[in-house]
Amino acid sequence: MQQALERQIVFEDHKEAYALLGDRDEFLQVFRENFDCQFISRGEQLEILGEAAEVKMAATLVEELQYLYRQGTTITMHEVRYGIGLVRGGKGEALHTLFGDTILVTARGRHVRPKTLGQRLYLDTIRHNSITFGIGPAGTGKTYLAVVMAVAALRNKEVRRIILTRPAVEAGERLGFLPGDLQDKVDPYLRPLYDALQDILGQDSYQKLMAKGIIEIAPLAYMRGRTLEDAFVILDEAQNTTDKQMKMFLTRLGFGSRMVVTGDLGQVDLPRGVASGLREASQVLKDVKGIGIVRMAPVDVIRHDVVTRIVEAYGAWEEKKKKEKEQRDKQREVRAK
Repeated sequence: MQQALERQIVFEDHKEAYALLGDRDEFLQVFRENFDCQFISRGEQLEILGEAAEVKMAATLVEELQYLYRQGTTITMHEVRYGIGLVRGGKGEALHTLFGDTILVTARGRHVRPKTLGQRLYLDTIRHNSITFGIGPAGTGKTYLAVVMAVAALRNKEVRRIILTRPAVEAGERLGFLPGDLQDKVDPYLRPLYDALQDILGQDSYQKLMAKGIIEIAPLAYMRGRTLEDAFVILDEAQNTTDKQMKMFLTRLGFGSRMVVTGDLGQVDLPRGVASGLREASQVLKDVKGIGIVRMAPVDVIRHDVVTRIVEAYGAWEEKKKKEKEQRDKQREVRAK
């Protein structure tokens, strides 16, 4: 028979209790769903009763969330659910340091920090490599964190400019057919990069840096023939590059520069039969010194809970179709013999 245990957690005040238990106790309800314990909330105290192992895990989670809150982290459902996964996986101590690495503070005063172990690995890889590949599903923060690191490098005078680019796949990079000047033509494809920069820098600073040419945003086709020195260069949506485009881009790296290449291999929009340059590069360059490759998973998604479940469902569906295709191919081979 398991030993029973009771733990009591005292909150600093009503505000802290509200932050850790959630609006209308929504976080408390998640605690109850994920731990075989009895949770009794009494104003500024929380009692946890049950089998020793479960109580210890639950108490570790609440205490770590309390520590994060007191360090200035806003507790959301992401921190709660991700924390539960870490605690149940025996990595509860990682919560203590995970959210402590502030990369920068945005124009609106928001502290940008890694929110998953995958994101922390991604940021560390960017810091220690000339070229970093960030591969993973939508919502894992690949692009936004790359832009944050670029702005931080600019502020620290590690680079003199920021260059951001994406392949304009839908227009086949034949932008002349679209109305307006170059900026008008590429805006629809580069809008996510504009949005990230404006969120981080604020509208005024963003406009000034763009006007001075310190920040440049352009379609991938305009990178050809250039050598990019003293720059932080980001290639977004790289799953939609061809092998030649990817090689062209990577060989633009100049002295004093860093590159980050981001993409989701589950969202390739290239014509049928055209191989993704990102997929090929991640295989060809995996052992090359100075190049880091980080693969993020659905657990690193920082969006609504439903988004994580959508990513997982599509992943399972694609895996099922892949196995069915392999089975059909084997059956054809058998019949052919």
